[in-house]
Amino acid sequence: MDIRQRLARNLRLLRQEKGWSQEVFAEEAGLHRTYISDLERGARNPTITVVDKLAVALGVTPGRLLD
Repeated sequence: MDIRQRLARNLRLLRQEKGWSQEVFAEEAGLHRTYISDLERGARNPTITVVDKLAVALGVTPGRLLD
């Protein structure tokens, strides 16, 4: 599994654990819903700044998203 697939899997699992829709997650992270969708499908390569925004929104470390 490559890093984009790991990120996609972890984002989806952590978002679902919180009971958030992609739209709610996007609002919490300050991103667009379609961008979240692309990330969860492994279709985008986010910058480290975006990874940090995602981690802060989910309440985890950036490294947790990439494990």
